[in-house]
Amino acid sequence: MDADPSISVTGGVFIDSRQVEPGSLFVALRGDNSDGHDFAQAAVDSGAVLVLAQRAIDGVPTVIVDNVQRALGRVAQAHLAALREHRDLKVVGITGSAGKTTTKDLIGQVLSTHGETIFPAGSFNNELGLPLTVLQATPDTQYLVLEMGADAHGDLTYLTDIAPVDAAVVLIVGNAHLGGFGGTLDDVARAKSEIVAGVRSGGTVVLNADDLRVSAMREKATEQVMTFGCVRDTTFQATDTALDALGRISFTVTDSRTGEEARVELKLVGEHHLTNALAAIAATNALGISLSDAVHTINSSSALSPHRMAVTERADGVTIIDDAYNANPDSMRAALKALAAIAGRKRRTIAVLGEMLELGPDSRDRHDDIGRLVVRLNINLLVVVGKGASGFADGALQEGSWGDEVVSVDTIDEAEELLSQTLQDGDVVLVKSSRDSGLLHLADRLVGKE
Repeated sequence: MDADPSISVTGGVFIDSRQVEPGSLFVALRGDNSDGHDFAQAAVDSGAVLVLAQRAIDGVPTVIVDNVQRALGRVAQAHLAALREHRDLKVVGITGSAGKTTTKDLIGQVLSTHGETIFPAGSFNNELGLPLTVLQATPDTQYLVLEMGADAHGDLTYLTDIAPVDAAVVLIVGNAHLGGFGGTLDDVARAKSEIVAGVRSGGTVVLNADDLRVSAMREKATEQVMTFGCVRDTTFQATDTALDALGRISFTVTDSRTGEEARVELKLVGEHHLTNALAAIAATNALGISLSDAVHTINSSSALSPHRMAVTERADGVTIIDDAYNANPDSMRAALKALAAIAGRKRRTIAVLGEMLELGPDSRDRHDDIGRLVVRLNINLLVVVGKGASGFADGALQEGSWGDEVVSVDTIDEAEELLSQTLQDGDVVLVKSSRDSGLLHLADRLVGKE
């Protein structure tokens, strides 16, 4: 049934009928395995007052559109524009091949100390997650922190059309999703640079000067540019870096414009978080937060989103590093280095690795490269899970692993059984794969969450 024009949506916007609240809008999306239209009545029964759909649904107040996903984006776009008419709501957009979620969490924690801030739990960074996050903003929201992922050219243009940004952060250009971009890092860089064009007048482009492809994006910027990194001539430079016994990095950050310095001592595990912390410092500074204030909060911040370098010390003396939410060659290298750093050559190291997805035609070579790195880092045991990850084993064996140093299994259950028979007091275990490879479930089992 057509919707009554007088209907007012007073609640949130949901794509899962089980989460619907009174007064909300239910968005009937069609997926690979389900159709939201089939759950529209259940959503209304739970309190939804309106359904956004592509066809009429008997007895359900419906707004019919040609493309529900695109319509959701337009609703979010209009909502943000309306809020900005009444207050100076600042939007931060973060993109890059790795580190987006941690950087989002750091920026969100800093900004939250200065005003109401919306930043999603987890990785709501696509054409569905981003508009749903935007629609959480209220007239009291001062800051909106948005992770912006891209699987192909045009994705970031679409996302920044929904939410034009006041600060655009670009972290690194890496091998993630190579297949969708055209197959080369230059193709990835062109896609990531779309966020630069999405900066509002008076905004700031925040670039990683340590990545030459990212640094080159300043040529496309029409607004102010701030840079961060370890190299010289950056706005915020990191020096005097150190890594402690738990794999946590510290460094001195200097604002080259004023000479102000602060010491950053992260609670996050992994030296790669230097880039994420610097990006958070620069992005919040672009919005008026002082260096000292940002560093004070960052030094006490934790990784809020699950399955991202989460370290658990089990009662039996085994340390589990759960980084199983996502994986690409860059994040895989960072996680393996963190494993080696935490163990410090005094404890046995075990890397449980699943397939890195969406790497395009060079996927086998990229897995082979990581397998070789496992050997060079002197990881004691490599457990390869799934046939798609077999390149890890090939690379390790070619690099010089022998005997029982590499074990391949087909399933998560087999990996769990192997580890139950193998783990002993003092072991340090890294669990890492792309999300859809499923090792996050193994990680949960190993720490007692499943």
